[in-house]
Amino acid sequence: MSRRAKVRLLSLLIVLALWEFYGRRVNPILFTYPLAIARAFIALVLSGELQSYMKDSLLVLLYASILSVIVGVFFGVVMGRYSLVEWAADIYINALYSMPMVAMVPLIVLWFGFRVPAKVIIVFLFMVFPILINTYQGVKDVDRNLQEVARSFCSSEAQLWRHLIIPSALPFIVVGIRLAIGRGLVGMIVAEFYTSVTGLGYMIVRYANAFETDKLFVPIVVVMILGVGLMWFAKWIEGRIAPWRNFDDRE
Repeated sequence: MSRRAKVRLLSLLIVLALWEFYGRRVNPILFTYPLAIARAFIALVLSGELQSYMKDSLLVLLYASILSVIVGVFFGVVMGRYSLVEWAADIYINALYSMPMVAMVPLIVLWFGFRVPAKVIIVFLFMVFPILINTYQGVKDVDRNLQEVARSFCSSEAQLWRHLIIPSALPFIVVGIRLAIGRGLVGMIVAEFYTSVTGLGYMIVRYANAFETDKLFVPIVVVMILGVGLMWFAKWIEGRIAPWRNFDDRE
């Protein structure tokens, strides 16, 4: 086991021990502790409830992620390559990115109802802008000399995109996806607060209203673990496509 893994494991054990110690001394309606959460997790898994609600949430996150990557990368590249598009769209991108998306949720529900399309749109709006902005920045940072060399060899615009622009911007795109994952998970829970009686967000509302704090923490912990896992996966992909970015890693 590497030194980094040992430090992380020790840190986790200390946090869990302190949480267990403090949680046992607090009213269970107000707080809980890891062993109680573990028992509630097992009970929800055995009943099939957790898997059912988690499947609904993951489907929404999957659809929104695919859509946000396609739209974000495409428009990011177009904005980075064409000044007219950048000048026309930049102010709207910045305005929408700065706007609190939670404020748009009631309006989206009014337009699209309470079903899956509304949730996908909400999560998409949370995710797309980090991908778009990072892709745009990656395209703008492509070495001009390399572009001139490619042009001198009579490369078409499509060949430039395929062989130079997209590969050079890939590290930025992956970083944008990593940032979007966290926002997407937040958007997923917010969407389920407002739009449905399914998903992990609904579990949180249901058990909060019932004052079952141990079960309330189960979907929260699941979302946290899901976020860590997806972040790690995105970082692993980044290491495969841009290994030079990991040159300063230390064991």
